[in-house]
Amino acid sequence: MPSVRCLGLLAGAAILFSLPASAEDAVCAPVAKVPLERHLRQLSLDLLGRPPTLEEYQVVQAKGSITAEDIQAMMKQEAFFQRMRTYHRALLRSNISASVFDAGDSRLGGAGTATSAYGFANNPSAGLRGLNGVTCDSYIAQDDCNKLGTDGKPLFPVQDPHAEPPVTEKKCRDEKGVPLPVSYDYDTSYYKCTQLDLTDTTLTDCTVAKSKPEVLPARYLYFCDMRRIANGTLHPFLCLPDPAKNTTSALTVEQADASGNVVAFTHPNPETNPTLARLDRCTLTLNKRNNVNGTYAPQRGCLEREGYVTKPAPYWATTADPVRVCAIEAQERPANPWTLESCETTRFVGDRTCGCGVGMRRCEVAAVHTARVAAFNQEPERIADSVLRRDEPYFNILTTRRSFLNGTLAEFYRQKQGVGVFSVNAPGGVDALPALAYSDVDTWTEYTRDTPHSGILTTPAFLYRFPTQRSRVNEFYDAFLCKTFSPAQDASLPPPEDACNRENNLAKRCGCNYCHATIEPTGAHWGRYGERVALYLPPDQFPRYDPKCRDCAINGDTSCGGECAQYVMQAYDGDGANSLGLLKTYLYRTADEEKNIEGGPALLVQRMMQTGDLERCAVKRIWNEFLGRPMTPEEQSMYLVPFSQDFAKSGHRLKALIERVVMSDAYRRID
Repeated sequence: MPSVRCLGLLAGAAILFSLPASAEDAVCAPVAKVPLERHLRQLSLDLLGRPPTLEEYQVVQAKGSITAEDIQAMMKQEAFFQRMRTYHRALLRSNISASVFDAGDSRLGGAGTATSAYGFANNPSAGLRGLNGVTCDSYIAQDDCNKLGTDGKPLFPVQDPHAEPPVTEKKCRDEKGVPLPVSYDYDTSYYKCTQLDLTDTTLTDCTVAKSKPEVLPARYLYFCDMRRIANGTLHPFLCLPDPAKNTTSALTVEQADASGNVVAFTHPNPETNPTLARLDRCTLTLNKRNNVNGTYAPQRGCLEREGYVTKPAPYWATTADPVRVCAIEAQERPANPWTLESCETTRFVGDRTCGCGVGMRRCEVAAVHTARVAAFNQEPERIADSVLRRDEPYFNILTTRRSFLNGTLAEFYRQKQGVGVFSVNAPGGVDALPALAYSDVDTWTEYTRDTPHSGILTTPAFLYRFPTQRSRVNEFYDAFLCKTFSPAQDASLPPPEDACNRENNLAKRCGCNYCHATIEPTGAHWGRYGERVALYLPPDQFPRYDPKCRDCAINGDTSCGGECAQYVMQAYDGDGANSLGLLKTYLYRTADEEKNIEGGPALLVQRMMQTGDLERCAVKRIWNEFLGRPMTPEEQSMYLVPFSQDFAKSGHRLKALIERVVMSDAYRRID
């Protein structure tokens, strides 16, 4: 006898009679069901992502029905788990590729080869070598820049012998071991450089070119630059201030040394404060910012290159062969040896004394960044997958401390990699994390995170993808409560002059408070997680109130040496003025909201479990996923409450909920 349903009389019948055991037992009109074969195809596509095999069709036809046991068997197949990983990927929007600010500053160019050493070839190069995109000299070993061979000749070719000091007088490093330039070129952003040997191949270097004054006037010897062309060979170029640019064409005064060699081009009227007043000849000597040791800066108009160092293969290498690394990047210091400023922050890329650290851990190549993003993206999916495979209560995905990492993440945490790109602290003691080789990209190992962690809600993927407390609340409400924030339709605002409009606390500001009265206290559950980063802020390191930060703020030092970024350092109202030195997340908080901060996301889930909203939303989402559409109002009245109750009775097992949905008449109905 076919199942039947009635929508119109169901509500009225409920007044006179108790509700039926199943919402599908109500009787009014017959429901036309899809044929058995179509039902199997529908189930196989929805649960396994593929059509049934011929053998599967034959088995069902022989049985004459599809039973709960058949569906349970499908949900044990690997294809089902992959299908549900796709579901959770969409639900959690696990993609942080656009959420991690990465200018590529710590990314290395080059290939580590004899003609292409690994080195910064992007923004930091301007501060290190004189121009964005400029790398080091891959032809000169840094520590042999001043050595002679057994034949008495320089061990490595001297690029500009006519303008450099004698080889044995060159300094390869400063007193603290910081690499110094071993060669230079003139910057074509300032100079027009003309190749001198295009029509006369006998002009092999600048000294030879000087013998022909019509080619190289003797006074410009220091501005003759031996430059490497595309094939790597050196050729003489005459580099003079570019006449096509307003700034450099104005440098018409030549200053010469005692020998008559031009050493600088200057502006004829420096008292007018021109944009560019002077260009000096290039040398191997670096400038010092504010004359402070260790704060090196290239000379304007010059590309000052250090040499290379041979290093063991970096962590991302696929072979064990040694590689060439630019001498700046090859350094391993934890701090600037002159100023003692840390090399373990973003600033390391612009500090000539820092380098990439031990094993090149502070730096990366393009493939490394891609692998890290992919690994972080996978973590929440794998947490959800583990809950489903073990048939645990579904909402464990929001509370479990269990997580997974592969070689990419293991090395990231254990070696403290990704400095300046990812602001992520290790989710547990480094020694307790699985030890996997970086190359073990496909090996995922389970481990237990520290106490504050709570399911997918504290993974770097979630924290980066939803970078503020408010966005994290919004995603939680949308994905797991099926609720959105919007003001009431009859909401009205006070006149613009009303002081309520100037309230900095959004939970109280007129108009904003319709949503933020809920958003702000709920967001407090992520109060111990920094915004726009994936950093947990432990109370012992980030106390509720820091007097040092307060004192800095009162004295106008809002950076306080970079130690108070998480604290209130400026006042915009009376509360702010009274809160200088307070951890930002505690600003405008009530006593109850402060409990939310300390309880974390796990406390939020615990509270929501008592409302029934999590169960009802899960039913709606699974329904939408497997029927391909939301519940209609009539279906909600028939199915939502009983399905939610059954889901709770099953111990919140997602497989049980999926089985309930795909065994329903609504799933088999021909619409």
